[in-house]
Order: sequence, then structure tokens, then C-alpha cells
Amino acid sequence: MTNPTIRVVARLVAVPEKVEALKTVLLALIEPTRQETGCISYELLQNQFDPTDFTFVEEWTSNEALDNHLVSPHIEAAIAKLEGLIAAEPDIRRYNLLA
Repeated sequence: MTNPTIRVVARLVAVPEKVEALKTVLLALIEPTRQETGCISYELLQNQFDPTDFTFVEEWTSNEALDNHLVSPHIEAAIAKLEGLIAAEPDIRRYNLLA
């Protein structure tokens, strides 16, 4: 693989009574993120059996593109809104595709 992409799985768990508020914050990230340089795909999933469980599945051209995303104005604004909406710190993991 000459230029492997970076895959990200980012999980956030809402405080049960704040599911809709968190969903609103997360949905607002989709369009501006998809416009970022280096974003290949950016999808938000909600667990069918546990509506408090949200997961972003992402693909980036490089770690640099992902790092730029993490300090973008829309991400910083969203992070500022998370207090009181999430039950635990976000679990963000970076992966390389093996096959």
C-alpha cells in the first residue's frame, strides 16, 4: 500500500435524557467535515438497541488531515457543547486497513 488512509472509529455515549441534544450537535458536524481537505468519508451511526450510543466511522487521507480536522472550528465548537451531554469521555481510535 503506497498511501494508506487512516480509519477512525469515534464513540460517544449520551446521558440518557440528553440523546436528542447530543444527536443535534453530532449531526451538525457532518456537512462541514465532509467538506474538509482529506476527508474521504464521515458517517454517524446510532445503535439500534441503545439510542445513547453514537459512533462516527471515518476515513482520512492522512494523519495530518485528521489532526487538522480535530482542531477545526466546527469540532472545537462541538466539543464546547459536550459537557453535560455525554456520559463519558469520547473513545476515539485510529486504525490502519490491513486487508
